[in-house]
Amino acid sequence: MNKPALHWRILIALSLAFVIGITANYLTEGVGNKPVWFDNLEYGTRYLGTLFLNALKMVVVPLVTTSIICGIINVGGEKDFGRLGGKTLAFYATSGFFAVVTGLLCVNLLQPGKVEPELRATMLAQESAVHQDEIAGALENANDGFRSVLEIFQRMIPSNLFVAAAEGQLLGLIFFSLLLGFFISKLPENHRESQTRFWESFNAAILAITKFIIGFAPFGVFGLVTPTLMTTGTELFGVMGKFAVTVLLGLAIHAFFILPLLLKFVAREKPWKHFYAMSPALLTAFSTASSSATLPLTMECARKRAGVSHKVTSFTLPLGATVNMDGTALFECVVVVFLAQLFGIEMGLVTQFSVVLMALLTSIGVAGIPSASLVAIIVILNAVGFPEASIATGIGIVYVVDRILDMTRTAVNVFGDSCAAVVIGKSEGETDYYPENGATKS
Repeated sequence: MNKPALHWRILIALSLAFVIGITANYLTEGVGNKPVWFDNLEYGTRYLGTLFLNALKMVVVPLVTTSIICGIINVGGEKDFGRLGGKTLAFYATSGFFAVVTGLLCVNLLQPGKVEPELRATMLAQESAVHQDEIAGALENANDGFRSVLEIFQRMIPSNLFVAAAEGQLLGLIFFSLLLGFFISKLPENHRESQTRFWESFNAAILAITKFIIGFAPFGVFGLVTPTLMTTGTELFGVMGKFAVTVLLGLAIHAFFILPLLLKFVAREKPWKHFYAMSPALLTAFSTASSSATLPLTMECARKRAGVSHKVTSFTLPLGATVNMDGTALFECVVVVFLAQLFGIEMGLVTQFSVVLMALLTSIGVAGIPSASLVAIIVILNAVGFPEASIATGIGIVYVVDRILDMTRTAVNVFGDSCAAVVIGKSEGETDYYPENGATKS
């Protein structure tokens, strides 16, 4: 008997996680000292999830480096590199702009921050004390590391490449890999061939390790989601409902309408086929809440299930995992306008347009750092003139529902990256996508 496909196994693991997590939370609701079985279950599942997440993170740096270097070498010269890079950045800028505008329209139409004065006073009094460490860390990162949005570009050139790799600063790593791959393609033929063989064999080995790790995805997904639901329960869905609905509506419009329209009318492909092909990566992105950690599976699905060539996926997807954050940009825009409504701060069209631009820029620059979206939001709030005291309180309010929204917007980020790979691949003359037998293109 054949075992179910990976996406079905992940979906089963997610369902079990929801049932077990919510049940455990319900059975211990209101209990001061949690029973031993609850602590053991939480520790065991969290341990399992951490192992899987660490394994994925372990291969991210070598996978990003080797994939981009091989992709740039295979592009075949400066002219092709410029064309492929231009198309990739153009798509990312376009989809990001649509995402932010969608978020802006949703938050202005639904106005989730317009609440009764009594309710507003209650919410502002609850500063989410359990998350003060994370909030303080985000404030420190925003104030010390991102005084100017221009410093984003400074991070593209790290003073120490190995420190950047160890700290997960993929933007600098990607920039170095782009340079190295480009100049390898310009070497004399004998040197270029030896370098190409080395990097392609290294990349093949990393992909084999990645495939092995991905086989454990259902267990990892179960271990990541279960403890989250055990400790938060249904509160995750009840608190800040209207704000969460606004964000989810914007993400749904972008994921189910805007990106599919680009697939249908630009790439001439059927969106439902792409959803099906990328479903393992999307479910993993939802579970891990990390585009970078999901990157190995995203590349596997794009090549084997969607049929995009290695040349295109190895260039567009690692780049997209760092710079193409549609869901994050949409979320940042909604949060800033929502908090302005909540605090009674007037925000005109000019200010909102500046929020759009800053959301696009900061969604690129802060990816991959702790509390990334919170840091970006603080940067924008400072830029539009929020009082210092209001910023910490506002971030505390948002943090209450951040986890489920983080999981959802990460899935949208990954889906946007994969759509870019298909659109750009078709523009490069590729055909025969979504193979029935799962054949991988070279």
